Amino acid sequence: MPIIIPSDLPAYASLKQEKIFVMDSERAYRQDIRPIEIAILNLMPTKETTETQLLRLLGNSSLQVNVTFIKTDTYASTHTPHEHMDRFYKNLAEVRDMKFDGMIVTGAPVETIRFEDVKYWQELKSIMDFAQKNVTSTVYICWSAQAALYHKFGIGKRVLDKKLFGIFPAYATAKNDVLLKGLDDVFYIPNSRHTAVDEAAVRKHPDIAVLAESDEAGVLIAKTNDNRSFFFTGHSEYDRFTLQNEYLRDLAKGLTIEPPVNYFSDSSMSKVDMKWKSTANLLFNNWLNYYVYQVTPYQL
Repeated sequence: MPIIIPSDLPAYASLKQEKIFVMDSERAYRQDIRPIEIAILNLMPTKETTETQLLRLLGNSSLQVNVTFIKTDTYASTHTPHEHMDRFYKNLAEVRDMKFDGMIVTGAPVETIRFEDVKYWQELKSIMDFAQKNVTSTVYICWSAQAALYHKFGIGKRVLDKKLFGIFPAYATAKNDVLLKGLDDVFYIPNSRHTAVDEAAVRKHPDIAVLAESDEAGVLIAKTNDNRSFFFTGHSEYDRFTLQNEYLRDLAKGLTIEPPVNYFSDSSMSKVDMKWKSTANLLFNNWLNYYVYQVTPYQL
């Protein structure tokens, strides 16, 4: 089934070339199908890259998905043209009266800043509160997972001694949870972060269930017991060369950075074997199917 996005969104052509079934809203309107409504709050500086990564995963399901991109008003992106943001994104005021089956909130490169000092913190809290009341299930990724745990439960974060950077093996700690259905005993998830949540507080909180962990990367997937919020501390949505691009970017800035672990498959650091592609597809497909489609009301 298709993912419904504007035909002039840059990701449209890329996804179509990859044989992902995309459809514009005009064609979708003529079909007698109620699509799954998904909102994406995109906080990443590279908006178009993140759009493509997430749409690729959402478009690889058997469901017809209609996507609404959301932006913050209190901070304007400096890496994406204003024309793109104005054309394809809505603010909270424009969606406040809407209901969504699911929402995805991306990470953001502000993890070493106190939550309260992030320019859009108050607005983000309002969006998270909106999601709790108007969205069936929400996935928070990386920094936004930390932000949601802090806002909802007062669980803090800590700065790591060095950046957690690479592809890390993980295993299920809740083997019967359908989010992990179909995953191997050991699966891989990219991580790129300078901070970590207070994992002891996450594990002992009565309203949170830890679903997957890594010996190196700690808690990687958790959820609230009501299935309304999922916390992905890694970046399963990353594509093949995302970590390479981050590594080269930091080197160009003169930053002290080690190569991402378990990532490059040759000594020249030019070849990447993508170990996490099937994991990413299963995680998002299972979330869409079991925690959105099968439980969301037909009339939003």
